[in-house]
Amino acid sequence: MNTEEIVFDENYEKTMEKLAASAERPDFSLETVKNELNALYIYEGQDWAGRGELKQSEIAGAILAYQVFLNKIQSEKTSG
Repeated sequence: MNTEEIVFDENYEKTMEKLAASAERPDFSLETVKNELNALYIYEGQDWAGRGELKQSEIAGAILAYQVFLNKIQSEKTSG
């Protein structure tokens, strides 16, 4: 496993833990999670200065965690 994969995996896990913890809070908002993911998409696209592979892997790990989390919530809502 290379360094980029390690950074990706670590940030994915860290982000999933953060999202799971926030889902337990009484003020949890699915709209906030969607807005945070949208902000990550924008941040990912602003790489005009060349932030580097490690930072890009970190961002990609966070984006995947948000996507998986939102898909899980949607599946739970659909299945009742």
